[in-house]
Amino acid sequence: MEVTPIGVFYGDAVYKYDAPRQGRLFAGHPGRIELKPGMNFETALRDLEGFERIWVIFQFHENEGWRPTTRPPVPPKGKDRVGTFASRSPYRPNPIGLSCVRLLKVEGLTLYVDEADLLNETPVLDIKPYIPMADAFPDAKAGWVEEQVGDLWNIEMSEEFAAQNRWISENSAFDLFSFAQVQLSRGNFSKDVFDSSRRRLTIDEKACTGVLAYRTFRIHFSYNEQERKVVLLRIASGYTAEDLKPGAEDKYGDKDLHRNFLLL
Repeated sequence: MEVTPIGVFYGDAVYKYDAPRQGRLFAGHPGRIELKPGMNFETALRDLEGFERIWVIFQFHENEGWRPTTRPPVPPKGKDRVGTFASRSPYRPNPIGLSCVRLLKVEGLTLYVDEADLLNETPVLDIKPYIPMADAFPDAKAGWVEEQVGDLWNIEMSEEFAAQNRWISENSAFDLFSFAQVQLSRGNFSKDVFDSSRRRLTIDEKACTGVLAYRTFRIHFSYNEQERKVVLLRIASGYTAEDLKPGAEDKYGDKDLHRNFLLL
């Protein structure tokens, strides 16, 4: 069987750690699917705009190989890993993904969508309408997912964090609050609370504080296990003063953003 992408998805999530665990957790971050011209896809898109949601079949283009088991973000009680076919792991025998996204509008060969868990420049293989009558089974059993340990934690912002995040959002495409919600709201961050083995996350269990890395920024937070609450305290630059000196290499093209941020 030969499969050829019909288009490409473009959105805010550039790196793997930018992608939300579920698209519905990434509302308010619209993206677009641009279909290839010259394939008569304009006709294929006819009548799609009346659907609120669509299925997007895509390729995990940045993954190589697969694993028979995977460690889910919140594993079932008494288990560290589950079988890949019982998971949503992106490392699969065939790197094919499926996402139910919200369709905002269709203009020509461009579909504007929201609540997508795809990385920027993801190859799109097919599009199908989501039909609630046929696709929704709210009473269906969900296996080990129903046994997951850890309810959603409440994520709050300090005034300092809120002001810093607002400035960064206004001056870039980054939204550190949404990222922190996706990464921290499930709890289970160590053997009991935080999983300090996760890259980008360091924890001080005695002080009940942590630092979460987002690209070249660092999110400082505190947490209360009994109240199941995380407070986002402040944002810091991941660059040193030496890194930000004039003439220093700017690999990610964001050092001017950091220099201005540090003037706040």
